Amino acid sequence: MKHIAVIFRSAPHRNGKAREGLEFALLAANLDQQVSLIFLDEGIFNLLAAQQPELIGNKDYIASFKAVDFYDIEPVLVAEEAMAKFSLTPADLLYPATVSTAATIQQHLQSVDEVLVF
Repeated sequence: MKHIAVIFRSAPHRNGKAREGLEFALLAANLDQQVSLIFLDEGIFNLLAAQQPELIGNKDYIASFKAVDFYDIEPVLVAEEAMAKFSLTPADLLYPATVSTAATIQQHLQSVDEVLVF
């Protein structure tokens, strides 16, 4: 079994990258791979609660992030730097991700077999 880290750097609804990243993570976890999620930069916006993508003609895939527990995807890390940059708190997120320092995220990335960036 491989340990795969999926990094989200793209804001939701701008392009299909974040949706594809989530679909990949759920599929890999369903195929018994060990998957972790990391949210950096604008990728943190994928976890914001109360989004309304249908207003701009997009499908609401954001609610699917709530399924990561069902697929045993862990850890789910959010960059402390991105939280501060965008003045967000853990209460702003729809999923209770672990707010982590850059050093902690780097350490985690060194422990995985593959890293995919979306």
